[in-house]
Amino acid sequence: MITISLRPVGRYWGTISFASTLYLCPILDLLLAEIPARLQAELRLGLQEALVNAAKHGNNLDPSKTVVVRFSVIDNQYWWIISDQGSGFTPSSTSNEEPTDYLPPDESENGRGLCLLHQIFDQVEWNRKGTELRLCKQMENRRGLSLLR
Repeated sequence: MITISLRPVGRYWGTISFASTLYLCPILDLLLAEIPARLQAELRLGLQEALVNAAKHGNNLDPSKTVVVRFSVIDNQYWWIISDQGSGFTPSSTSNEEPTDYLPPDESENGRGLCLLHQIFDQVEWNRKGTELRLCKQMENRRGLSLLR
């Protein structure tokens, strides 16, 4: 089941919640509905990774647990806050914030998604408990037409 509340307008937040599943196409379509076409493929990849992590690693694909996504456009920033009902996650932190610092060892089967998130989004932050991920994509400022020559 998917639950949706209002689309974000101005500084309001829309919300989508769904049972933990990997069937994410309709969720991603809803989250990307207002995103410019030139950014949709990149943001779809990043949001899919974040949603898979919440459903699979956070909620262990337990259909009785939900993933909640709050989303908004604030000024020139697109925001997504993804919450799960898991026990939490503690990402490794390094002093150097290069996206490749988040890559796992070559022999690891998991963990490449963190690098991906840091390459796609301008801000990637978890709450202290590790059950909520905040993602932000900054849009370029639109240039106005100059009336002065």
